[in-house]
Amino acid sequence: MKQNFTVRQGALDGVEVFLSVAQHRSFRKAAAELGVTPSAISQTVRVLEARLGAVLFIRTTRSVGLTEAGERFLARAKPAFEELVAASEIARGLGQRPSGLLRLSVPRAVIPILLEPLIVSFCRAYPEVEVELAASKEVIDLAAEGFDAAVRLGHLVAPDMVAVPLTPPFRLIVVGSPAYFAEHGRPEHTDDLRTHACLRWRRSNGALALWSFDDNGQAVEIAVSGPLIANDFSTMLGAATEGLGLAQLPEPLAIAGLKAGKLIHVLEAYAPVRPGVFLCYPGRRQIMPKLRAFIDHVKSRTSGDRKVQAPAEAKRAASRKKARGSA
Repeated sequence: MKQNFTVRQGALDGVEVFLSVAQHRSFRKAAAELGVTPSAISQTVRVLEARLGAVLFIRTTRSVGLTEAGERFLARAKPAFEELVAASEIARGLGQRPSGLLRLSVPRAVIPILLEPLIVSFCRAYPEVEVELAASKEVIDLAAEGFDAAVRLGHLVAPDMVAVPLTPPFRLIVVGSPAYFAEHGRPEHTDDLRTHACLRWRRSNGALALWSFDDNGQAVEIAVSGPLIANDFSTMLGAATEGLGLAQLPEPLAIAGLKAGKLIHVLEAYAPVRPGVFLCYPGRRQIMPKLRAFIDHVKSRTSGDRKVQAPAEAKRAASRKKARGSA
């Protein structure tokens, strides 16, 4: 059976013309307001009346009045049409300037060290944008959950997403407190971890994460054991700082503790490098001004950081290569 692909006439067709005639009580003044001919106004009203099955206006040679049906239609149509116009203006505004609600899905651990300074400066630069941060360890469907973008580790960015780097590549490092090492000694090789208390991370899929290492270019994964299992890096960082055991963490999370002397880095020659942290968003749809503004803000704020940190990363890589060569 052949389908009918004819688009049905909309219920709003002719309503704006009706409202203009009703306001001015004149077809000619309505025509002037809308920039069309009086005959076009008359034809549109006739089509509307035919579709509704009721006469809306009483017409004489000197005046135009509303019938009872016209009065009732006006009472309901006018506020509804005004709401529609207001909604259109709001949508147009969101499409033309950075404003509205920007929803970001982010890992909890990156908020204090990475996002807080970015968000503060962005909110000050764009006061018409409200930012909502939803901290979650889950890799969610952005479109289905109503998010504009997400912050994710490089290996979790889907191929169909556009990714903007927030950090340079970083190392996964093993750290512990001075008190822990004073009591248990330091591991010199990855095999030594089997006799140490290691804090473990449970992934969102329920599996316990293995500890990953780079042994002369060879990727190595080790199953460790210890007194604590957590599902976020912040908890592991706090437990390691308190001396409960060793933790393998993204280096940016441990920087403050290392600088303060609360943590010590071990097995440095075996630290693997990860791609970094990225702001990612679907690439198949038009970018709203609020997200475009945030992307540009991120690029402007992080480009300088990458230039400063890149030489340091190169220096660390060189030292690791040298350490392996002398081993």
